[in-house]
Amino acid sequence: MEILLEQLTHDNYDDALKVNRDDIPEEWVDNATSLMEVTDYGAEHHLIGHTYLVRADEKPVGLIMIGEALEWDTDPDEMKGKPFYRVMGFVVDKAYRNRGIGGEILEKAVAQVYSEFGKRPLALGVHRDNLRAGRFYERHGFKRMGVYEGNDEYYLRLTD
Repeated sequence: MEILLEQLTHDNYDDALKVNRDDIPEEWVDNATSLMEVTDYGAEHHLIGHTYLVRADEKPVGLIMIGEALEWDTDPDEMKGKPFYRVMGFVVDKAYRNRGIGGEILEKAVAQVYSEFGKRPLALGVHRDNLRAGRFYERHGFKRMGVYEGNDEYYLRLTD
């Protein structure tokens, strides 16, 4: 199965809506509509990064955003005053989970952003009840920070 990353745009937005994530609460992971809004905001403010619609054999199977982070008051001290990327809205269609696709998507997206914009630490939030996602990110080099923004715990992955 070939995994392709393509920029999320208003032209392919309807395909992004076809990613079946109906078993994941929206308070756990941003939906396609939220990602499109944040993507538009980033473009308007000239922030670096990408939002990808992920396809497997031409079918939309996921979404992921990795972009320049604006500093938030709730960011852990390790992230303050330093440039980093924030990973947002990463979701894989429920029919394609548990096949190793998520790891491939994450690493391809990170590699693409690093290649275009340079390496920076990666930060993300995982809802406190989303234990599987937390384990997934730890397997991919993220460290739990023990710092929360609402119900989301921060995870951080430093560069090599």
